[in-house]
Amino acid sequence: MVGVVAGIESYRADFPILSHEVNGKALAYLDSASSAQKPEVVIKAYKSIYENNYANIHRGLYHFSQVTTEKYESVRKTVKRFINAPSADEVIFTRNTTEAINLVASSWGQKFLSAGDEIIISGMEHHANIVPWQLLAEKIGLVIKVIPVLDDGTLDFEGFKALLSSKTKFIGLVHVSNALGTVNDVKSIINEAKDFYSDIKVLVDGSQSVVHSSVDIQDIGCDFFCFTGHKVYGPNGVGVLWAKAEILDEMPPYQGGGDMIETVSFEQGTTFKSGAAKFEAGTPAIAEVIALGAALDYMSAIGMENIAVHEAGLLKVLNEGLQSVEGLNIYGTAANKVGVVSFTADWAHASDIAMILDQCGVAVRTGHHCCMPLMERFGIDATVRASLGLYSNENDIEALVSGLKKAKEMLS
Repeated sequence: MVGVVAGIESYRADFPILSHEVNGKALAYLDSASSAQKPEVVIKAYKSIYENNYANIHRGLYHFSQVTTEKYESVRKTVKRFINAPSADEVIFTRNTTEAINLVASSWGQKFLSAGDEIIISGMEHHANIVPWQLLAEKIGLVIKVIPVLDDGTLDFEGFKALLSSKTKFIGLVHVSNALGTVNDVKSIINEAKDFYSDIKVLVDGSQSVVHSSVDIQDIGCDFFCFTGHKVYGPNGVGVLWAKAEILDEMPPYQGGGDMIETVSFEQGTTFKSGAAKFEAGTPAIAEVIALGAALDYMSAIGMENIAVHEAGLLKVLNEGLQSVEGLNIYGTAANKVGVVSFTADWAHASDIAMILDQCGVAVRTGHHCCMPLMERFGIDATVRASLGLYSNENDIEALVSGLKKAKEMLS
């Protein structure tokens, strides 16, 4: 297999769902950018909590509560290692990336941004890193500036520099485009911003980066970093927000309730816990967090560098296969990209193509991929998106290419 790490193919057997057939065909799952499938070790970790030692965490002095609390809190250390965070105490568990960004906008943004302040985001952001800032802008009078996207699907760095001004207070940037696969040079953008004005805060959406290669947030130099569990072979309903300790200390609570308080009094008001605990109100997603830890350990055991090489080899095979199908238009041709490829066809709409692919056992995504401004930039309303995971192989790509040729015959 071209460019693929020897032995990584064996990990496909760890994913029970991939042994299923769809419409009598072997499943070719090429929608990992939307949500990755789960290995047996994650499924077992999730199930084990409910079968063996489920209890609410932090408050119980009995055995099950203490065991589950220890497992839950150990995942902060797992996340710390996985993204090279300075401290596990800076790791907040959220429902997903969307909630993480909303937390930053509602807590840090409402406290530290004022009317007339400018924030910069890019033209390839997921809606989760657009809408919260639009809501905040409407509420307090912010100005949102947008980094242009070039024809090859990269960000216009010179255009970004031109957006910086004395009023720039915040930058929100996707690390890897979920629609194009482009790997943005966030480190260079952050360095440029911090050199311009050191107090500019930068949030990096790592939902599509942490699953494909190693991420070192200290090297990147961001102030906030977030990702979601279900894209890293973990469960739904859990995500991560990391923020620098000094920033967390200054941020007000995002939600109020149990487990984030120190004291509550009708007469004297409420005092809150410090650090990440201040932002985790109520009973959390206990089993989901523990299963997320199992997913991160699973990827680390394989080796993020091995996953990256494996997927890079498959991306080459995928691009070659798509080029053999007449009438396809590929969006996002950056030299530095991950295994996410979006395309349209001159001969049919994306939705019609996807329905035929489904009959061939091939699962792909269609639509705007929660990136409507990006679709508008390229003058289209939807693409077919094929995305790779560590379990993907050449058979999946062959099934996709064969299905596309069949769709062309039927729809042309």
